[in-house]
Amino acid sequence: MKTFATAPAPHWPAPTSVRRVMLDVLIALVPGVALHVFFFGPAILVQIALATGFAVALEAAMLRARGAPLRPFLGDLSAPVTAVLFALCIPPLSPWWIALAGMTVAIALAKHAYGGLGRNLFNPAMAGYAIVLVAFPLDMTRWLAPAPLDVAPVAFLDALHAIFTGALPAPLAWDTVASATPLDIVRTLASKDLMIGEIRANPAFGDFGGKGWEWIANAYALGGFYLLWRRVIHWQVPVAVIGSVVALSVPFWLADADRHPFPLQHVFSGGLVLAAFFIATDPVTGCATPRGRLAFGAGVGVLTLVIRRWGAYPDGVAFAVLIMNCAAPLIDRYTRPRVFGHGRHA
Repeated sequence: MKTFATAPAPHWPAPTSVRRVMLDVLIALVPGVALHVFFFGPAILVQIALATGFAVALEAAMLRARGAPLRPFLGDLSAPVTAVLFALCIPPLSPWWIALAGMTVAIALAKHAYGGLGRNLFNPAMAGYAIVLVAFPLDMTRWLAPAPLDVAPVAFLDALHAIFTGALPAPLAWDTVASATPLDIVRTLASKDLMIGEIRANPAFGDFGGKGWEWIANAYALGGFYLLWRRVIHWQVPVAVIGSVVALSVPFWLADADRHPFPLQHVFSGGLVLAAFFIATDPVTGCATPRGRLAFGAGVGVLTLVIRRWGAYPDGVAFAVLIMNCAAPLIDRYTRPRVFGHGRHA
């Protein structure tokens, strides 16, 4: 009989808690936040602070309204994680009411209306982001140019003025400060029948994705590997999200590289890597079974490409995640592993 060495009994799993998991997520986000600050300035830290403040206040208000104890739930760090993920998705100079609206939807509706943490159907951060994307379309397009391309850099005090008043101080103007994202550029110029080679001649593009954006995506991947190492997330979802995007876009690129972007351009543009490691891996709103996680991740990847190609928004990650959140219970139902001691159809 084959044997293997084991440690003495009892064999207890390592202790864990919601707070420990959320703290690991916040630690994993540090490289991405640092590069956000490097390429887009410190205004992103103001957005994180605003969203976190609103999220914690709304969490306390909803807990009190539901008659739930404040201390254990306010200390589990789930509200700050939602706030940071939301803040990383919005332009750094978004007015303060964007964070308030997003956190109201994320915490009050997407989370506590369903019974609180562990009972919510939709990912709170993506629910909040999707609402502000639809409700404030102009504000959500006012991204700054990354550091190598910012011909009109915005000083920190000017950024604070824009965030708390909704307008830039004179003589700054949105036309000179705001810049289209790489996904916006591809969408706009491709609609004018420009070839991919001509589109990528734009200085906003780097080796694969947009300048600055690809480095931020790499930072998110680094944080994702930390979460894998800490066993906070499972490998199936990020592999399925990124793998499905690459697998689906390769045939189109091989068939006509002048009309279809290189597959890695899809990966390193927009919020795909952030979603693959930090959002689609949410254990509450995602799938629980191994095969279900593969199907869930693949669905997020495929829907993202579909929305980018035919939808009304350049990056469809948030909507792809929310759609797959609806499908997660059904996917889990049909991908349950065989119960030990029972037949496959038991």
